[in-house]
Amino acid sequence: MLIFSKKDALQQHLQQYRPAQNTIGFVPTMGALHSGHLSLMRQSLLQNAVTVVSIFVNPTQFNNPDDLLKYPRTLEADAAKIATLDEGIVVFAPEVDEMYDGNTTSAHYDFDGLEYQMEGAHRPGHFDGVGTIVKKLFDIVQPTNAYFGEKDFQQLQIVKKLVEKNNMPINIIGCPISREPNGLAMSSRNERLKPTEREAAALIYKTLQGAREQFKTGSIAQVKGYVTAALATHPEFTTEYFEIAPEDTLEPATVKENRKYRAFIAVFLGNVRLIDNISLN
Repeated sequence: MLIFSKKDALQQHLQQYRPAQNTIGFVPTMGALHSGHLSLMRQSLLQNAVTVVSIFVNPTQFNNPDDLLKYPRTLEADAAKIATLDEGIVVFAPEVDEMYDGNTTSAHYDFDGLEYQMEGAHRPGHFDGVGTIVKKLFDIVQPTNAYFGEKDFQQLQIVKKLVEKNNMPINIIGCPISREPNGLAMSSRNERLKPTEREAAALIYKTLQGAREQFKTGSIAQVKGYVTAALATHPEFTTEYFEIAPEDTLEPATVKENRKYRAFIAVFLGNVRLIDNISLN
């Protein structure tokens, strides 16, 4: 397995694939890899001549410095997991200065309002940080296809908008949420949950499934009432938001129209923030 820490060396290596029109697949991650990340890599391996995986904890997308400090950095273990899939996967694991050239700040992006909803409202500047690092990584790797999990559905839509607005010839491919046996969406943050909390976290997906059933016949207000009541009986959860929104605009909906809707939730369980979503129709 090849692991690059310098962008010039990575670009030089990838040049061999470009003249032959071979496709390059790209899976950007922040490391602390789990089965969800590996499923994205498997998809890329099926569809591309070479797959690049980046492992980089991006400082500009963290609002909470403590969160950045606590984020697990497990490059050796991550590389071992990647190697079980395919030794030919190329890993890009740069340092912060390599990506930001000593100026660790975000550019400002206009994502047509997508950036102000839900995660954007509760984490100001977060999507500027996401846009900044994804644009940098895309410029370095120049992939044919890039793979993102639907757990971060708002981020997926943001990245699609980034590519559209910058006329980048990259296919953005959303992949289904990978879940633990109890339904909890896989996330690196899950490692911070106590065993009892991890078990209790099954309630999040169970509540979303119930919301989907309620949505078939109930109004949006009724669905929200159902979710509030379902979580109210479990005081260990603190709900930050629950929203129902069309997938294209992500603007909170109040009435049903003939559109594709998704339910989004963010909760705190102990001091760990967890997000999830589900398609409603």
